[in-house]
Amino acid sequence: MVVVGLTGNYGMGKSTVAKIFRELGAITIDTDEIVADLLNQQEIIHQIKETFGEEVVKGGIVDKKLLANIVFSDPTFRIRLEDILHPKIFKLIDERIKTLSDSSIVVIEAPLIFERGYQNRFDIIITVYTSLEQAIQRLREKGISEDEARLRLNNQFPIKMKVDKSDYSVDNSKTYDYTREQVMDIYQKLTILNKINRNN
Repeated sequence: MVVVGLTGNYGMGKSTVAKIFRELGAITIDTDEIVADLLNQQEIIHQIKETFGEEVVKGGIVDKKLLANIVFSDPTFRIRLEDILHPKIFKLIDERIKTLSDSSIVVIEAPLIFERGYQNRFDIIITVYTSLEQAIQRLREKGISEDEARLRLNNQFPIKMKVDKSDYSVDNSKTYDYTREQVMDIYQKLTILNKINRNN
């Protein structure tokens, strides 16, 4: 088995790359989907209310937009939220991985690998990148204002640093076919690595 951490900054195309890996045969795990599920759990809702105040929970449901505004405006609050969520996220990921065969290539979408020092949890790290302006434009197309996009991007490490520290990188600034070619090449290398691991 090869466990891959797929990272990159907001709006740069992690989900697009994950989808290509999935089409090629990889098992993909999206931490954003796990977070969405966790935010519906009563234990997590209670912890968030205790940490960020009752106004963050309305009608028993976490106001995700208000929570995002709080955590992205202050790194201390962001770390507090991550400390609530991340242990549960990794527990669920570990449980999922245990159910998979040794021949699996597992790609985990995780935006904060470098920010929180999670590099050692993965065999391989891949960073998806575009220019900052391209990321902002893509986020605007999804209904996120430029100010909000910049605020979120400013909470992440510079993308060049992530690329430099990764095993592979994917340039997602051009056509979909160009991105797919790069992912296919990486997937082929991961398949070879997986065979070597299983034979050792």
